[in-house]
Amino acid sequence: MSILFIIGLILSAVIGLSLGLIGGGGSILTVPILVYLLGVDPHEAVGMSLAVVGATSILGAYLHWRKDNVDLSSGLLFGVAGIVGAFIGSPLTKMVSAEALLLIFGILMFVVAVSMIWRRKQAVSDKLHKPHPTQGVLAGLGVGILTGFLGVGGGFLIVPALVFFGGLSMKKAIGTSLFVIFLNCIAGLVAHLSQTAFDWQITLEVMALAVGGAIVGTILSHRIAADRLQSMFAVLVLGVAAFLIVKNYTVIF
Repeated sequence: MSILFIIGLILSAVIGLSLGLIGGGGSILTVPILVYLLGVDPHEAVGMSLAVVGATSILGAYLHWRKDNVDLSSGLLFGVAGIVGAFIGSPLTKMVSAEALLLIFGILMFVVAVSMIWRRKQAVSDKLHKPHPTQGVLAGLGVGILTGFLGVGGGFLIVPALVFFGGLSMKKAIGTSLFVIFLNCIAGLVAHLSQTAFDWQITLEVMALAVGGAIVGTILSHRIAADRLQSMFAVLVLGVAAFLIVKNYTVIF
């Protein structure tokens, strides 16, 4: 077992830690970990990522639900729209080269990191906003397409969308986002299973570590300020984004 493989397994726990603690962010690391540390083909990694993130998210959602931090009605509204989007986005994965896929992923990671830093500075208060179901459905559809295409959960988009369009508090939006991510991932996984075969041994190993991280993250979410971890995590995501963009930009162009 190589040192890179061991590092990949260790970082797999970070995926769940972030999902459990801040309701998103961790899934953006899953594909790079699978590709560059665990040696998985980029197209295959997208489907494997959906399995890992989906399993981790449903556990995190359950743990948050026990704390009354999941709004099932809002989650289903966003989730159903996301399921439709995931089925639309899944076939798009095969339409781009591995290098282009990773370049797009790097650009998305950069956007995610900037978004997380901005949210850290422009903290969303627990003041409730008026629900906007139509905008919420459109946001859910867009996140679903992203999930199916790149294998990411989209929690960094779902959480603020649930706050501003669903009228939820930040704590309830974090728990509810995990439920929405689960629904999106299941839809995307079903679509990818009909197109690509996965290495289930690696998938289950990463999944087990991510689930363990999610349990720890969910426990910590009720004890420490998540914004500090969010800032550190954003720096990590920025670094990985820079690596993906530089490596794959030179290959394509």
